Amino acid sequence: MQPKITADDFNRKGNGYLPGLLGIVINKVGEQSLDAQLTVTPAHLAPNGYLHAGSVVTLADTACGYACVAHLPEGAANFTTIELKSNFMGTAREGVVECEARAVHLGRTTHVWDALVRHRDTGKLIATFRCTQMILWPK
Repeated sequence: MQPKITADDFNRKGNGYLPGLLGIVINKVGEQSLDAQLTVTPAHLAPNGYLHAGSVVTLADTACGYACVAHLPEGAANFTTIELKSNFMGTAREGVVECEARAVHLGRTTHVWDALVRHRDTGKLIATFRCTQMILWPK
């Protein structure tokens, strides 16, 4: 089943919120997937000159969270994150960082999403990410 929410919908909704402020762009909403990116600027860096872990986690969490919204079960109201974990293997100082979120489990009460964050130019793996989302239902 193809999601009814588009990349453009998410990009509009992110304006004025953390994803928009960080320049996160959703490129594609697919079946059990979502692709996003951000162009590294000095604002994404830690004082040591390398990509701040918070920038990477925000990119991955946004990709997985938006993917969850796009794949909510029929009748669900929303979601909330109940756990997340990230492992860092690399970093970046410039260029475009891409994130590929993929569904691991799409249940009625929880979703589990994995994401890979890579530097576009080099293909270098920057981080892996996994989150568990609790599905919220109307009261």
